[in-house]
Amino acid sequence: MNANYLANNDSQAEEIQRKARQRVVETLANNMELYGISLSNGYLYGTLLFNGKPMTLDEMVEALGMSKTSMSTGVRTLMDLKMVNKVWAKGMRKDHYEVEQDWYQSFIDFFALKWRKAVDLNTQALNKTRQELAHLLETSQDNLSDSLKRSIENDLAIIRDALDYYDWLSRLIDSFESEEIFQFVPKRESKPAD
Repeated sequence: MNANYLANNDSQAEEIQRKARQRVVETLANNMELYGISLSNGYLYGTLLFNGKPMTLDEMVEALGMSKTSMSTGVRTLMDLKMVNKVWAKGMRKDHYEVEQDWYQSFIDFFALKWRKAVDLNTQALNKTRQELAHLLETSQDNLSDSLKRSIENDLAIIRDALDYYDWLSRLIDSFESEEIFQFVPKRESKPAD
């Protein structure tokens, strides 16, 4: 085969690969946006994923055409979510970053963080409301109409059900964090690239 044919073939293959990667990056970014991660941070994650080696902020700026401030904020956000790690690069003065390669762990870290926060906030609100309503029933029972008492008791039953749900969700989070979940839904073993 001549060198011209190979070069042309390589450039066509590289273009197909570029478009394929871009499709995956766009899909990842759109999906991540559904979970409260900005679209630009989703693109940053996808870019780091396919880069093949850790990147500096300057390399991210060049790859995505965004400001260094945006890249820095995005990297910090993704690090807080444990989706990106800072890595040491021998002989380099600038910080380098790469995606967390264990997607299972990234899922666990991200959702455990989000779910735990929701559980805590909702449980606090429900417990405060339950205490107020229980106190109202105890101290004002003789002064309340039967219909209002029934309404408050109904509210308390709803709150008990909600607290049971948040207890279940907390235990589910625990099963993710302890990796007990993998006993019920096993991980798939990685296969070598085709």
